[in-house]
Amino acid sequence: MTLKDIRIGSSAVIKAVGGEGALRLRFLDMGIIPGTRVTVSKAAPLGDPIQLSLRGYSLTMRLSDAEMITVEEEAVK
Repeated sequence: MTLKDIRIGSSAVIKAVGGEGALRLRFLDMGIIPGTRVTVSKAAPLGDPIQLSLRGYSLTMRLSDAEMITVEEEAVK
């Protein structure tokens, strides 16, 4: 499952960060690191981009980039 597949309001834990070279480093610099809990907060009216909450801040990401982040969805409690 990728970050692109997570529903609004749901949380997941990052398992792997894809991309190559500068793109992968950019993801890591933004705090998208394996083991980090991320919540999808909002989506634009047409669905792209999405707003994420992680590590105490908000981040906006294109769906094409979110597709490169492998996650495991947290069980609803």
